[in-house]
Amino acid sequence: MTSLLAGKQCHGALNPLHSLIYFAPEAEEEFTGSGLHKGRMGYFAGRAAAMGAVGAGVVAATFYNFSPALVAAHIPRAWDLATPGTVLAARLRAVDRVLRRLLGDSVADDPEVREAAALAAAATEACAPAGRPLYAAHADLPAPEPAHLALWHAITVLREYRGDGHLAALSTSGLGGLEALITHTATGEGFTEEFARHSRGWSAEEWEAAREGLRARGVLDSEGRLTALGRDLRSETEERTDVLARSPYDHLGQAGVERLTAIGGRLTRTALANGAFPPGVFAGR
Repeated sequence: MTSLLAGKQCHGALNPLHSLIYFAPEAEEEFTGSGLHKGRMGYFAGRAAAMGAVGAGVVAATFYNFSPALVAAHIPRAWDLATPGTVLAARLRAVDRVLRRLLGDSVADDPEVREAAALAAAATEACAPAGRPLYAAHADLPAPEPAHLALWHAITVLREYRGDGHLAALSTSGLGGLEALITHTATGEGFTEEFARHSRGWSAEEWEAAREGLRARGVLDSEGRLTALGRDLRSETEERTDVLARSPYDHLGQAGVERLTAIGGRLTRTALANGAFPPGVFAGR
């Protein structure tokens, strides 16, 4: 078995290569070119399309920390403008364009990218769908070609597998979507508070009411910082997430995980150096 730390480090090396699509202008261009409205509609439809033309309730439940009102402003309207299949095709076109821009056209023929794609795909073989709806939906999609798209797809499958487990861990910890978002920003390791609240569609009043509830539970102090109880709650939640996400890395083995982490880390560093994410999104960056 690989260590929990090794799996977490591999996830950390790979995840930016998936999530950069949410900040890429190419995504907005492809989604609007397919009929969707500008703004958040492309995010919700692009990530949910693997599940089919689902309603706002399903998207809010599986995305967890977004305001249901924000989701309902875009879903199911998106499916009147573009079919899920059209949206998925637009998403892959955007992935191709943004990866080539950030990593160079040679990414499509890079032997290490092909190696990483094979390793990541092998890791997904150990993922089980029970209780993991977003993972299951993306795992049912055919792996695209060439290798950089195959790698992105496999990373996406691994990400959603971990993400579904993370939602289970959050629920077990008694943290609803907004509470999870607030406590995560309070760790100083995720989104900035301003970006988190705005991008997830919560009003200042909703944010403060949830924060007050967390203060009453002893999770936050009067300044909105995590208490010892709050730090323990987040630590336990993350460890439970790591445990629930470990099967693909155990399946791949220590050597495979280390190699995938190394290649993914190199690609991520290049993407970050070339401006994959705008400033003001992540704390400390």
